[in-house]
Amino acid sequence: MGMISEFKEFAMRGNVIDLAVGVVIGAAFGKIVTALVEKIIMPPLGWLIGGIDFSDLAWTLAPTRVAEDGAEIPAVVIAYGEFFNTVIQFVIVAFAIFLLIKAVNRLARKKPAPEAAPAAPPEDVLLLREIRDALRRDQA
Repeated sequence: MGMISEFKEFAMRGNVIDLAVGVVIGAAFGKIVTALVEKIIMPPLGWLIGGIDFSDLAWTLAPTRVAEDGAEIPAVVIAYGEFFNTVIQFVIVAFAIFLLIKAVNRLARKKPAPEAAPAAPPEDVLLLREIRDALRRDQA
C-alpha cells in the first residue's frame, strides 16, 4: 500500500473529519466567547468596580523611552488586565463545554427498559407441577 493511499485512508476516517469540524467550530466559538467577554461581561463588571477597563490594566516595569539615535523604545509592561479577560474566557468556554458534554451524556444515556414479565415456564415443567399437585391431593 502506497503512502498516498494510506494517507487517503487516514484522512477519510470519520474521526479525522470529525476532529477537523470540531477545530473549525471551536475557533468560531472562541471568537464568540472573546466578544462576549470583552464587549458584554467586562464593561459592566468594570463599571460596577468603579469604571475600570480590565483590558487596560497593566503594570509598567519600564516606561517608553527615546534612544540616543531617536528611536522609540517601547515600555515594558505586564498586561494583567488582558490576562483576567483571558481567564474569564477560559472559564466560559470550560462551562459551555461542560454543559454540552452533560447534554450529550443525557441524550446518550439509554433509559432502562421496563422489566419484562417473567417468561412462562416450559410445558414440561407445568406438566410436572400438575402431577405433583395431583399426587398431593391423592395422599391427603
